[in-house]
Amino acid sequence: MPVEPAVPAGLTEHQTAAWELAREFAQNEVAPHAREWNAAHRVPVEVFRRLGEIGLLGLTIPEEYGGPGLDATSLALVTEELARADAGTSVAVAVQNGLVASPILRAGNEEQKREWLPRLASGELFGCYALTEPDAGSDTASLRTRAEATGEGWRVTGNKMWITNGGIADVFVIFARTGDPGAKGISAMVSGPGDGLSVGAEIPKLGLHTSSTVELAFDAFPVPRSGLLGAEGEGLKLALATLDGGRITVAAQAVGIARAALELAVSYATDRQAFGGPIARFQGVHFPVAEIAAQIDAARLLTLHAAQLRDAGRPHGAAGAKAKLFASNVAVRAADVCVQTLGGYGYSAEYDAERYYRDAKITEIYEGTSQIQRMVIARDLFGGAAR
Repeated sequence: MPVEPAVPAGLTEHQTAAWELAREFAQNEVAPHAREWNAAHRVPVEVFRRLGEIGLLGLTIPEEYGGPGLDATSLALVTEELARADAGTSVAVAVQNGLVASPILRAGNEEQKREWLPRLASGELFGCYALTEPDAGSDTASLRTRAEATGEGWRVTGNKMWITNGGIADVFVIFARTGDPGAKGISAMVSGPGDGLSVGAEIPKLGLHTSSTVELAFDAFPVPRSGLLGAEGEGLKLALATLDGGRITVAAQAVGIARAALELAVSYATDRQAFGGPIARFQGVHFPVAEIAAQIDAARLLTLHAAQLRDAGRPHGAAGAKAKLFASNVAVRAADVCVQTLGGYGYSAEYDAERYYRDAKITEIYEGTSQIQRMVIARDLFGGAAR
């Protein structure tokens, strides 16, 4: 039973059109297949390419580089609708826009933008963001992957872990140490595949079974000097700025998962008969669902507020952290309420409740754990006193 989302007044014509296009695509081309894809752990690459054809894969890429040139608000709306149908599918869009196109747009030179962005927008190429390492997750400044200078550029050696889209990627945004230990010794690079790159097998995961997640191993992987993204030694600043925007899309993904869980709980409780009528009439059933409905609307508005700040060019790091912290928690609680509402059926793969339960958890972990979001918010409030 669909539950109409609460969205603020004042959406532009383009934002509304993108939202409606995503909703139609998700309902017709994703939702009917999501259970089958997840059960088979299949990454639906052909669907990602179709998203490129209709302009949703590279949503924030400007028109001059082959994209529709929309904004963070549009991306949040699109991500929510796709996540409502299948969380794993929404990840491909979030990564392509927020983690790959965004740093190229922010720090790339004109040649790099012309080389990569049009093909990312069309779906000809998929990208990944190679930051996290086996021993460097939240503590990004401690990454060990090194890029040794050569006459023609660099040779990158090291391992990257939990790389979303890594198994299907043609474009790699890589963060490696080109200088001394610490934050100032890290640089960002962009490259296609080549000798010295090994892509690991798909990592078995609790959820997001339609999303590619792998380990990448670099062994003297050559990156030409033209692959340097921004200034040497400024890579960590670029990585953190990129994550500021990426957290907004994760918050939108969490809202989409929560909304799907809510809709299933409402539909089931309306139809399920017990003790002479629908179980929706019992406070023990409808009070938790009602509370989740209110929290989803709050999470969506927090998310869109952060997106609108980003679109306006205003500081949005703390706003994005608040949105991700709150929305991811709501997604986990909504999935739990959904499972509980369905009872034994909620624990069965016969219904999608268990998938929502599994998919929701990752939103509290990737692109900054909930603990990291609290640190970001606290530092915004207390400044240096929180360090």
